[in-house]
Amino acid sequence: MVKAGRIRMSIDLHRLVAWFSPSFPIGAFSYSHGLENAIENGEVTNGGELASWLEAILINGSGRNDAILIAQSYRADDDERNALSELSLAICAGHERQFESVQQGQAFAKTAGEISGYSITPGPLPTVVGQVAAKYEIGLREVIALYLHSFVSNLVSTAIRLMPIGQTEGQKILHALFEPIEIVSENALNACLDDLGGSCFLADISSMAHETQQPRIFRT
Repeated sequence: MVKAGRIRMSIDLHRLVAWFSPSFPIGAFSYSHGLENAIENGEVTNGGELASWLEAILINGSGRNDAILIAQSYRADDDERNALSELSLAICAGHERQFESVQQGQAFAKTAGEISGYSITPGPLPTVVGQVAAKYEIGLREVIALYLHSFVSNLVSTAIRLMPIGQTEGQKILHALFEPIEIVSENALNACLDDLGGSCFLADISSMAHETQQPRIFRT
């Protein structure tokens, strides 16, 4: 006989996989997080450079910041979460990063709210994810890890569409990022707002430069 605890754990896992899968309608496939500009300008030209670029974003950039914001939002009340949303937007590097986070956050809140029946306050994506996960009482570490997995997986897919790398090399890059994802997820559990920040200046500049890039495929 299957124990109730195992059923609950399995359902939570299914829920996380659904939230962070390409089929969840937040339009993640249409955002490159500035990577399109980096590829166009020759900052990222091969698989090795792509892996380094993504690892830097995870450990020292927006990936790490999003992980911290998810953790803080998960534990916050409504007033605190509103302040977190403002802070999340304030630390975005440029208009497109804000646009990307807000548009995906609104779409996530709308879909998750309609599915669950919970009242979900729209906001930047990481604060909405933390809010929804808290309502379901899903383990915070797993939420952060699956969020980051989805984030880098989408960027790998972006690169495959723009660069001469195949699906197999893309999967090798993604698998190599599993350990950094786990480290960032673990560290985010004990981080505070003072730990927010970053040093991925090329990624930030690429995101800002993408605002005027023509022609382009992705919205950011």
